[in-house]
Order: sequence, then C-alpha cells, then structure tokens
Amino acid sequence: MGEFSEREEVFQPKIQRLEEMIKASRSTCVFTGAGVSTLSGIPDFRGAHGVYTDPWHGMDVEDIVSIGFFEREPSIFYQWAKAVWYNVEHYQPTIVHTTLAKMERLGYMQSLYTQNIDMLHERAGSKAVYDVHGSVAHHHCPNCGKYFPYEAVAKVVQAGKVPHCDVCGHVIKPDIVLYGESLDSYILSRAYEEFSSCDLCLVLGSSLTVQPAASFPVLACRHGAKFVIVNAQPTMQDDAADLLFSDLEQVFTALDKWLDTLPVRKKR
Repeated sequence: MGEFSEREEVFQPKIQRLEEMIKASRSTCVFTGAGVSTLSGIPDFRGAHGVYTDPWHGMDVEDIVSIGFFEREPSIFYQWAKAVWYNVEHYQPTIVHTTLAKMERLGYMQSLYTQNIDMLHERAGSKAVYDVHGSVAHHHCPNCGKYFPYEAVAKVVQAGKVPHCDVCGHVIKPDIVLYGESLDSYILSRAYEEFSSCDLCLVLGSSLTVQPAASFPVLACRHGAKFVIVNAQPTMQDDAADLLFSDLEQVFTALDKWLDTLPVRKKR
C-alpha cells in the first residue's frame, strides 16, 4: 500500500464528517465510475490514454463499440473486445468494492449504480447493484433471445472466434449498452426515483461527464441530499459537493475500519 494523497491533518476532519453523514443517512445511494475499476488494474476507458481514446488498428474505438458496427462487423468487434472486456476474471475487487458490500450488508447503503461493466461489485458481494451501462455477466441472442453467461462466451472469444447462438446460429451480443442504444428503462426510472429521494449520495471514481447516467447524482443534490465526491480529478459538480476527496483507497481503508465498529442497522 503506497502513500495516500491527503495529509492526515486534512483528511481526518473530512472522513469523520463523512462517517457522520453515513450514520445519519437512512437512504444512501452510491454512483461508481471507471476510477473504481482502475484501482483494480483495469485500464481506464476515457483517460488521456484510455482504451476508448486511442485508435485501434486505425479505427475509432467509439465507432467499434456502436450497435451499428457490431451488427456490420461482429468479427472486428470481438477482436477488439477480446483484450478489453473478456479478461475481467483476472482482476480482483479492491477495498472500495468490498467496503461498499460491507456497507450494504450492515444496512448503511441502499443501492449502488455503476457505470462499470466488469462485475467486480457483484463479485465483492454487493447485491443491490444496478449496471447502468450493462455488464459482461450476461449475453443474449438478438434473434431468438437465448441468454448466455460470461464464462461460455469468454471462452469462445478468447479462442479468437465469434460467439454464435447454439439454437439459431445468430451472433451473440453482450448485454452492454453500445453507442446508439438506450439505457435500460427500468434502471433509468429506478435511478431517477432513488436519487431524487435519498439522504446521501456518494460519487466514486466518476468524472460525471457521461450522460444520462451523470445526471443521477445531480438529482440527489437538487433534492437536498448530502453530496460527496471521491475522484482523482476535478468534476463539473465539485462546487455542489458537501465533501471532496481525491483518494478512493484512503477513504475506503478508513471507512472499512470504521464500519467494523458499527452494529447491523435494522431495516425500517
């Protein structure tokens, strides 16, 4: 474990205030982005040299991960995805993932909305996870509707092949929201409802730039919730935050120890 970003004399008053907010809140919603996954070693998507920003074999990656490209060129799509989406089993949940799962288990977090597609929150033990942009956990056949788990599809993709449905022969699609597709309407409506009524909103590892997901925490702020951002870089919503932190590992190392002192909260 390396040195943390914030000096103790600056960090301690803020983390104590965050602990008070969590303890006082009866409805805490969490929103996580790529920064939580990069802590596990997963490459950033939209950073300065992110997976989406550098061309792949001369092609714009944001074109490759569009629904139109997938339908036209599934072979190229899966060649790209092989090294990016189909090796998530090699990465492990971090202190952020496991502490969020502990918060939920103890009754101090109600729901978790993530922009990440890597299944790490679920693998850490979180149950109330809503994958805003989908997940590699599930795939389906667009033709007949049959579903396929990650393990079955990843085995085919890692072998350099395009996965096809064993019922009708159609190309299988990952349940990830590609460019040109809409977010899941159920997740959208639930997010709007929960973020509009929560007491506390934690934004973790997100620059809050990708819409419409980035609007969820803004709803919480507008409806009077306490608003906390933990992100290595500034966000467009920093001025609205009650607390700002820059080091996810520092914050969640402290929260993990603090949670061990708390009783399980009874459901209301």
